Amino acid sequence: MKKNSVLLITIVLSSICFLSVKRPALFAADPAFIVPKGWPKPVFDFKKNKITEKGFILGRTLFYDPILSKDSTISCASCHLQYTGFAHTDHAVSHGIDSRLGTRNAKALINLAWSKLLHWDGGVINVASQPINPITNPLEMDESLTHVLRKLNASKKYRALFFETYRDSTITTSKLLKSLTQFTVSLVSSNSKFDQVMRHEKNVFLTDQEQKGFDLFKKNCVSCHTDPLFTNNDFADNGLPIDKDYKDYGRVSITQNPKDSFHFSVPTLRNIEFTYPYMHDGRFTKLMEVLNFYTDGKVERKTLARELQQPIQLSANEKKDLIAFLLTLTDKAFLFNPKFSFQKDNNL
Repeated sequence: MKKNSVLLITIVLSSICFLSVKRPALFAADPAFIVPKGWPKPVFDFKKNKITEKGFILGRTLFYDPILSKDSTISCASCHLQYTGFAHTDHAVSHGIDSRLGTRNAKALINLAWSKLLHWDGGVINVASQPINPITNPLEMDESLTHVLRKLNASKKYRALFFETYRDSTITTSKLLKSLTQFTVSLVSSNSKFDQVMRHEKNVFLTDQEQKGFDLFKKNCVSCHTDPLFTNNDFADNGLPIDKDYKDYGRVSITQNPKDSFHFSVPTLRNIEFTYPYMHDGRFTKLMEVLNFYTDGKVERKTLARELQQPIQLSANEKKDLIAFLLTLTDKAFLFNPKFSFQKDNNL
């Protein structure tokens, strides 16, 4: 029995060592945020909310706990599943308590430290305040911050966790948001096949088809989906016809500027293979449908993005090549990283 235990420990340690060599570490001795080499500087202010091991664990615990919703049935993870890039693939739009339907598709939570504005319309200006929206939205968690704090302060588990993190067991809105943010800004995806090729890792190359797709991507897509983030973090009218159910005009509802009509945030394409359905209303479920829309379905109007005013011409084979490239943006080390998963024992 001892022999088997020693062997098992050796195998586990060897696997951990192999994985740590194979992919860039997100955490060192503690969950310090590491900017991938060659990436731009994050816009998130880490001086105001430094990531700590205890803060990260507390944020992760809260992220997976339905206690944040009115009837304790919906957690953040209910609409942001790790294995789908922290997006929501079961429904076109988000689902809240009592199966209430939201009005937009739940966006993927990927590389938020580089996001200047959040949500499809940019209505949230800081990732640190973002959780307030789903918690208080009547179509999502339908809860009040006052009641959330009351529930958390009544919990021995959470009072202990907050004390460990902040040396104070009194739970406040500020501490709640700081904790959730420490987890969500740590969701960095930077180890796809594309990343490995760009890092010139040994024996990792794009296939001929993937390279053809990459060339097509650079010609037709890169101005909006700029690498390495694969978004320019801007808003644009991509020519999508108005949806019949919600008649959502996008960013204009925030700015009240008619020029922002039909403008929605440019989503990241990282892990796009798993973050369907696509568009703000989740109308497309397959990448081929998206490409068909861009070649044949765009609506010509005054607010249409300048980059899309010229027709995009892709043959059937070229669309397949482009999709082959998009699949190289899948980061399985991110999608299945146990540090981002629900942990019953709250350990890293």
